[in-house]
Amino acid sequence: MSDSSPWLSPPFIKLRFFSRIRRFLRLNSSNKRHPPSDRFDRPRVIDFDHQEQQGSSDQMEIGESRDQGCLVILQRAVKKLHFGGWEEKEAAAEEIRRLAKKDLKVRKDMAELRVVPPLVDMVGWRRRTVAVQALIELANGSYTNKALIVEAGILSKLPQNVDVLDESTRHELAQLLLSISTLANSNFRLSSPQIVPFLAGILESNSSIETKDFCLSTLFNLSTMLENAGNLATNEVIYILLRLSLVEQTSEKSLATLGNLVVTLQGKKAMENNSMVPESLIEILAWEEKPKSHELSAYILMILAHQSSTQREKMSNSGIVPMLLEVALLSSPLAQKRAMKLLQWFKDERQAKMGPHSGPQTRRIAIGSPVTEREANEGKQMMKKLVKQSLHENMETITRRANVTEGSCSNLKALVISSSSKSLPY
Repeated sequence: MSDSSPWLSPPFIKLRFFSRIRRFLRLNSSNKRHPPSDRFDRPRVIDFDHQEQQGSSDQMEIGESRDQGCLVILQRAVKKLHFGGWEEKEAAAEEIRRLAKKDLKVRKDMAELRVVPPLVDMVGWRRRTVAVQALIELANGSYTNKALIVEAGILSKLPQNVDVLDESTRHELAQLLLSISTLANSNFRLSSPQIVPFLAGILESNSSIETKDFCLSTLFNLSTMLENAGNLATNEVIYILLRLSLVEQTSEKSLATLGNLVVTLQGKKAMENNSMVPESLIEILAWEEKPKSHELSAYILMILAHQSSTQREKMSNSGIVPMLLEVALLSSPLAQKRAMKLLQWFKDERQAKMGPHSGPQTRRIAIGSPVTEREANEGKQMMKKLVKQSLHENMETITRRANVTEGSCSNLKALVISSSSKSLPY
């Protein structure tokens, strides 16, 4: 028996391809000539006179001829894409991009004609732009097409060095990855060793803010699943996200991704060991009119501070308490709630450290101590004066930066009057 089968010979493959095209065209033309009669498929039309019926018939014939012309163009484009040379493939990819942009049904029909694998193969070429644009259109609104693009190996076609790409190609590849990253919210596994270094390379490059925004959105989609979040929580990714969180245009999405990563063991450990934490997060709390960034930064700080006296001490030494006071008074309700929770933790910890020395004290002088009762009272009064002075300075700073209304100022003044040294966390 011969090893080569006639069913796998090139002529038979072409014959099978053209028979599939003919079957596809025949099916579409049959559906156009014999529309379904079910009353739920299309609205029933009544009380039309002969002239209106004739006009409707003419419009239907024009629509059918236009569809037939589209199908002929599609047939030629698919043929060139599968069997043409490089220039013919590029022209075919451009036709597919143009046709796919028109209708979702056309995009789904193209996938049945197996246009996705050759387009993905073209992404590995030097002139890949038109293929990427066609894939973006095919992925638009079609879960099946996105899955087919991933299965065809698009992630393995990503270059390891983003510097070899121009800005437009980076932008389009980032847009395509964002489109297919929505598969991460389903049971479809979307993991590859190439995708994270590629996104990190673009975020580290001098690409536009819009291109970086695509990459940050992709990382956020991937981080929503815990199995992906653990793989994303590397020191490099954490550093990049922390650095971009200090840029107002990219702050919210960077912080949102960090919020997904910090709940994992790898992510929390990487953030605790990063030199930018907690200073960068506290700096974000000082921003004006950025309530969403306040909410996300306070959330990350809460995760880091929970059951970690080391992190709370680092935050205290970095001056977090005045910033939390400002957020608790002037930011959004959610940010205020989180700031108050953090303040309560610092206050409880301060009281626990003070132990028996807090509250009223009986007269107790250590043996050999030269301090008299009068000197001790003077020292207490001096401490109370320093605490009140510090409180007034903090409140003046908050009032000056916030530029709040008269009603808010009265609330601040009432808070200053009613506060005492015991109510302060420090």
